[in-house]
Amino acid sequence: MKTIDVYKQYFEAECVFNGTARRGAAVWLTAESDSGNIKYEVGVTFFPHTDDEDFAISYDACALKELLNTKGRRSKKRDEECMAQVRAAADEIANSMNGIIHWDKPLNEAQYG
Repeated sequence: MKTIDVYKQYFEAECVFNGTARRGAAVWLTAESDSGNIKYEVGVTFFPHTDDEDFAISYDACALKELLNTKGRRSKKRDEECMAQVRAAADEIANSMNGIIHWDKPLNEAQYG
């Protein structure tokens, strides 16, 4: 099994999870290939982000959403199709945890793999 980080970025966010205020969110898209199949997933984790240097990720406020699971392999076209769905899927995940991702307030540059 091979997992590839297609995209990852941190944003300002709002969420209270397990009694702890979370002010940051990491959002990512991964592609996982195995035995002729490809799976794309969006993930979101909310973390405390108590100051500008605090990027300590706490994985208790984390969830994933599968975008695609099919025969085949990773391709530029599939990456682009799934990238187009990242924000909507991440917002759905955030809503399920009563959180908000501030897309207009990134905490770092986007990383692509």
